Amino acid sequence: MEKLFYSISEAAQAIGESVSLVRFWSNSFPKQLKPRRNAKGNRQYTAEDIEILKQIHFLVKEKGLTLEGAERELNASGAAVSKSVKALDSLKEIRAQLMEIKNSI
Repeated sequence: MEKLFYSISEAAQAIGESVSLVRFWSNSFPKQLKPRRNAKGNRQYTAEDIEILKQIHFLVKEKGLTLEGAERELNASGAAVSKSVKALDSLKEIRAQLMEIKNSI
């Protein structure tokens, strides 16, 4: 069962980056990312927030865009970026499965 909210460390683990980078991106993309805060003030991310973090990761780390460029791309064609990220995730999963098969031979 999928959780409603994820901690910042879970969000960071989901995209393979550090907690400090997720915090930085949360501050840098306030229109796209709106994590809620719990009673202690800790950020809590939804599954949708994590998908947006994956899109930001793709644009900044894979495509090499600046933060401003990534924000423009998300605003202009967020659906296309989402499809690219999902395709990349699928390819990574297939590669992991193939590596498991190779190692078991």
